[in-house]
Amino acid sequence: MQPLILVTNDDGVHSPGIIALFKAMKELGEACIIAPDRERSAVGHALTLHRPLKVEELRENVFSVNGTPTDCVALAVHKILPRKPDLIASGINRGANLGDDITYSGTVSAAMEGTILGVPSFAISLIGDRPFYYESAVPYAIEVGRHILDKSLPYDTFLNVNIPNVPRRDTIKGIRITKQGKRVYDNAIQEVFSPWGDKHYWIGGGKPYWEQGEDMDIQAVLDGYVSVTPVHLDLTNYIALEYLRKTWKP
Repeated sequence: MQPLILVTNDDGVHSPGIIALFKAMKELGEACIIAPDRERSAVGHALTLHRPLKVEELRENVFSVNGTPTDCVALAVHKILPRKPDLIASGINRGANLGDDITYSGTVSAAMEGTILGVPSFAISLIGDRPFYYESAVPYAIEVGRHILDKSLPYDTFLNVNIPNVPRRDTIKGIRITKQGKRVYDNAIQEVFSPWGDKHYWIGGGKPYWEQGEDMDIQAVLDGYVSVTPVHLDLTNYIALEYLRKTWKP
């Protein structure tokens, strides 16, 4: 039996990135798209709890959901797919999911939800500006997917993959196994005014700053490498745990 592979994203079911990833995953098994009906970037790990969700079959093995990426994964695993998938691939995202981005990203959260549900998962993103060269990312998506299907992943762990957005794959220097970096944005909230002079705020943009470090995801991509970061669901700070146990005297 062929591996069953769920393909999802946060850019929407019609995005060119998910079509490219769908074609890539068909090289590895039976692929099925179940993705949001529109862009849901930066929704994080949100679930829709206060309204029903509608699933629409657009064509064979392609479904849209009027919800979040996390909704899509939950519905796919529990209701839509004929059996539990062997792999979940989320992307190909247009834009970075590096450092602290992963706490906001719907693309990464889809892989996180898959991991929670016991399915080996990865998120994949292109780093750069338009135009996006998805064809340069496809071979790495296949390589990562094949590795996970062959070797699986450690418990409660998914992979966050970031790829330089370049027109030719041969300009990418290779793959680095990295750790999550730290990136913050300066002046990321803009003031805008309505025609009537009312002040509003627009979140987005700003200049990014990051911690330096050769083994960090951000540095790897800046150096021209594909970054592959294992992300663990256990958010406990074990150093702080021991410190608090020693110093906190209720």
